[in-house]
Order: sequence, then C-alpha cells, then structure tokens
Amino acid sequence: MRKLLYALAATMLLTASWAHAEPELREGHPERYTVVKGDTLWDISGRFLDNPWYWPEIWHVNPQVSNPHLIYPGDRLALVYIDGKPRITKVASTSGVVKLSPKVRSERIDTPIPAIPLDAISSFLSDTRIVSPELISKAPYILEGEDSRIINGAGDKVYARGEKPARKVGVFRRSQEFVDPETGEFLGLEARSIARGDVAAENGDVLTVQLTSSSEEVRIGDRLLVSEDRGLTTSFVPSSPDKEIEGQMLSVEGGVTQIGQYDVVAINRGSRENLKAGNVMAVLKRGNLVRDPVTSETIELPSERAGLLMVFQVYEKMSYGLILQATRPLSVGDKITNP
Repeated sequence: MRKLLYALAATMLLTASWAHAEPELREGHPERYTVVKGDTLWDISGRFLDNPWYWPEIWHVNPQVSNPHLIYPGDRLALVYIDGKPRITKVASTSGVVKLSPKVRSERIDTPIPAIPLDAISSFLSDTRIVSPELISKAPYILEGEDSRIINGAGDKVYARGEKPARKVGVFRRSQEFVDPETGEFLGLEARSIARGDVAAENGDVLTVQLTSSSEEVRIGDRLLVSEDRGLTTSFVPSSPDKEIEGQMLSVEGGVTQIGQYDVVAINRGSRENLKAGNVMAVLKRGNLVRDPVTSETIELPSERAGLLMVFQVYEKMSYGLILQATRPLSVGDKITNP
C-alpha cells in the first residue's frame, strides 16, 4: 500500500510539473527581430524558444498596435520581461497607419505571416478532403470529354452523369481508405482533388462541365462534388494538445517510403480525441525488431523521438499534419504523442 501511495504521489508531481512547465528561451535568442517576407510563425517561435509550441504562452498582446494578434512582414518584435517572465511583443509603430486627412487614413494591405508554409498544404485546406464511401459513390461521374476525349484538363469541356451537386463543382478521384491500425475501425475515405469547373448545362441527368483549373488529368469515372472554397487559414498557432494523445502516422502524400520535413501525413486521431488545428505532436521513430541471442525471442527496441508535426486539418476520426522537423527519416506506422 505504501509503495502504491509513493507511486501515485510521484505521478502527481510529474503531472503537475508538466502542466506548469514554463517556456524556455533558446540559447542565443535575439532581443529584437524584424519579420521578413517568407517567415512563418513556427520559424519565428523557433528563434526565441526551445519548444516553439509554447508561443501562445509567451506572446504578449500590445493594445497600442493595430491587429495585435497578427504578425506582418516589417513588424518589429521585442523580448521583454513582465512580472519577471519573458514575453514577446510587437513594438508599437506609426508606420502602419498614415493619416492623409482628419477623416481619411491609409492602412497596411499586406497579409499576416502564416503559422506554417501554406504552399505545402494548400491543396488539403482548399480541396482534398475526407468523405464517406457512400457520398463519393453517389456523386456524378465523368463520361467523357468533348470530341470523345478520355483525358481532359483546364479549358476543356467534359460530360458527366448524375444529379447536379452545385453550379461550381470540384472533380475528385477516389484515393485511400483509412483504417485504424490498432482497432480496425474505418476512419474515412480520401477524395483527392483533380480539377474545378462550372456546370454549364443540364440535359436530364447528363451534365456539361467547363473545366476552369486542373492539377491532374481528368479521366473517365472521376467524380463531381460541391466545390468548397474553404480558403487558407493563418489563424492557428503552435500549441500542445489539451490532453494526452497517442496515435500513428497512417500515410504520406505521394506514397513515398521515407517521410521528411514538409511532407503531409495522415494520422489516426481527430476531433473526437479533442485534437485541434495548430496542435503540435512529437513523432517517435518505431524501434527495430531484433532477435534475442539468448532466448531467440523477437524484441522491439524502444521508440525514439525523431520529429515534430503540426496538425492543420482535422476531421472526426483522423487528421492531416505537416512534418516541421525530422532528425532522421520517418515512416508510416511511426507513433505520435504530445510534444
């Protein structure tokens, strides 16, 4: 009983120390930094902090600055101490607002820096999505292109059969079916974005679609779904999950065997586990299987921390994340956990 109490006490102390862990400044951190075009919030966080996901705890909003929650190229950041604790804040400047008359003023029109490189994830945020098999199997499908063409692209006219989903449509191709490797539960079907178009005419259940853009060749059998202009979000910031989460990486974009920095991966955890966009997860490289020379047993060596990913798109049962750091090649099946 005494041993049990000691164990519980130790666990409570460990949990408490983790919960109240303070952000640690990186050795050699700057006292001042001017944001430049191409910076991301993750890059800037890493300049100041050992653990960039603690950024929300160290960011200090300056009410004297326009849009204090957003960071723009040209902004000057300063390390200050408030009540003895380090904080990062924007230095107030009047350069962002120029008064032209008592009633008219000109404000900055540039865009705030994103949390992570948006060009690496743009297709996932605006097009590619997780759907049910029933949804895509009932969606209209491509019959052929104009002049009986079987391969089409932007600027071409194609014909599809089915109920018109909307005037603006996306062309999708059935991709991977995701199953939880631990429980066997079906997690979702990836519908990969191929093109976009407008429904120009209807003749019964035959649709005429004018393709306006394409990232791949449109083929017979591809499906039409409502085009979702979800847009790119820059609002999420690096953060640790609210509770302990463990899972695995299910796949990597492009089907490569080794995973590295800025690769997009699918993971088997989602909103039902309270995962949110912006959450940072540590990636643990699965240990090798070795044969015990004495007992002949097969032993799995301990997993080792080998990278970090940030979740950027969350569904109910699974999510997409971007690998931000990789100290060694990662693989599908590697574990993910709180940072």
